[in-house]
Amino acid sequence: MTTTTQQSAPTSLLIAGALAGPLYVGIGTIEAIVRDGFDIRRHSLSILANGTGGWVHSTMMVVTGLLTVVGAFALRRAGLRSRWAFGGLAVYGAGVAAAGLMRADPMDGFPIGTPPGVPETVSWHSFGHIIAGMIGFIGLIIACLVLARRFGREGNTRWSRFSLITGVVYFLGLVGIGSGSGTAVVNLGFSVAVILGWVWLTLLLLHARTEEVR
Repeated sequence: MTTTTQQSAPTSLLIAGALAGPLYVGIGTIEAIVRDGFDIRRHSLSILANGTGGWVHSTMMVVTGLLTVVGAFALRRAGLRSRWAFGGLAVYGAGVAAAGLMRADPMDGFPIGTPPGVPETVSWHSFGHIIAGMIGFIGLIIACLVLARRFGREGNTRWSRFSLITGVVYFLGLVGIGSGSGTAVVNLGFSVAVILGWVWLTLLLLHARTEEVR
């Protein structure tokens, strides 16, 4: 009975962690479609925390961030030995949750009535949101690259390449958004990177239910 409990607990936690990706991408997509004035080519998802219904986005970020932390600990219990990979995933989840607690400033016409362009000054909570998000993103990139190497050593070419591509795409997306250019290409590219990151994390956690991720 003890053995069954020890085996089922990580599995349930892995599934809980895997829910973070579908929740983040699904809710974020619905918000982007139904919120008046929002344009994914101009706006980052973060500013959806403003205006009527903004609490939905903030709550989603906190919940998915905490689920990601749960997933990181579940991987640890399931056999993940790499401190860098575990730490990177835990930092990513904590960064997303912390960013959800600190609202990004309205900008460039969203919510409707907001002046065009970026704000002249940045509020403390928007600054905190940016820093928390950046730290979290770096954590995910580190986890991707570390696991790409580990999967490669084990001969798991498919997962090694998937992890490497995800880490590189996320890094390029982060550099692009960090440049402050705000072009449609950069904004859309970063959105693709975020979706890819969540897909990778979700599949990784589901993969760990049947095969050890070390």
